[in-house]
Amino acid sequence: MSETSQHVGIKDSADVAIIGGGVNGCALAYYLAKKGVNVTVFEKDYLCSGATGRCGGGMRQQFDTEDNIRLAMESVKIFESMEKELGYDIEYHQGGYLVLAHSDKEGEQFKKNVELQRSMGLDVKFLEKDEINDVCPILDVDGAKAVGATFCQTDGHANPFKVTEAYAKNAERLGAKIKTFTEVKGIKKEKAFKIITEKEKMSADIVVDAAGCYSKNIAEMAGVKLPNAPYRHEILATEALKPVLKPMIISFRDGIYFSQQSTGQIVGGIPNPKEPPGINTSSSFWFLEKMAETITRYVPSFKNLNVMRQWAGMYDVTPDARPIIGKTKIENFFVACGFSGHGFMVAPITAKLMSELIIDGKSSIPIDNLSIDRFEKGVIRKEGAVVG
Repeated sequence: MSETSQHVGIKDSADVAIIGGGVNGCALAYYLAKKGVNVTVFEKDYLCSGATGRCGGGMRQQFDTEDNIRLAMESVKIFESMEKELGYDIEYHQGGYLVLAHSDKEGEQFKKNVELQRSMGLDVKFLEKDEINDVCPILDVDGAKAVGATFCQTDGHANPFKVTEAYAKNAERLGAKIKTFTEVKGIKKEKAFKIITEKEKMSADIVVDAAGCYSKNIAEMAGVKLPNAPYRHEILATEALKPVLKPMIISFRDGIYFSQQSTGQIVGGIPNPKEPPGINTSSSFWFLEKMAETITRYVPSFKNLNVMRQWAGMYDVTPDARPIIGKTKIENFFVACGFSGHGFMVAPITAKLMSELIIDGKSSIPIDNLSIDRFEKGVIRKEGAVVG
């Protein structure tokens, strides 16, 4: 901490101010508070009101870039012990992810992905077409037009609200302050940062931008330019039914993903490839039609299911579909954003590594490849294993 961290204990100051009360912001508050840091989280609405509370809760390790694979694998390790560490039932279930390939070309790429993933220690396998129903009997392989698939049993899902609440409550227990319905209106860099809200002004030695689809706006307040763009993704939940689906089903070509929750509902989404960037959380009839058409092609027995509700959330998308994590050109202004739809699944390890970077100046797992500098240097590797 800098000299100004001597303000610890003063009501209007903090060592670290985190902007964004989603899973990444609350998880980081927990890890920092655990290290004895004076932390304040600012959330313009209620906790989980952004992308975290609007996501499907899935977590997969089947990516095709080493950085994303590593982050996801390390997060799964944390998820596996999270209920014991935080004392919360987060409804964690490792039913696996079944990722469908729809062409020989895509199948060959999946085999290369599996080779990379296995080389990094992930227990994943490629399934030929006639092996897919061994993992998911309810899937109509021909209807889905699948020629093969990959499957990883340790992929799964959890309840985003409960995970965020678990982090937030434990962070507060350790002394962190979480200010909801407190929108940051300005950031000024003086000797320390001055955080300006409608309610107050507060000084902080360090600021972390974890504001999801609003991260670009927050960064601009501090003089940092981010290449992110927000995109709407819609999602729905059906009525509950008896357990029929163990893995999460996902297709990069069709853009669909769906799984069955512990409470019985089928939850899933599909993007509109013509959707322009911009913040929009309204629901559309186009989505309802497209989702119904596609999911019943995959699982015909779902055709009589009632949709109970639909909603929309935002993906904070970077040009290479990989997150931006770490330092910026502004001293002591950090970012954890641009997760491109994967923020929930990698939040635990992202928060842990960010806390190390802030306190120790380095992280136990290298994240230099994910810094904002990569866009200026032009050294980027696009993640191909993405929906939408």
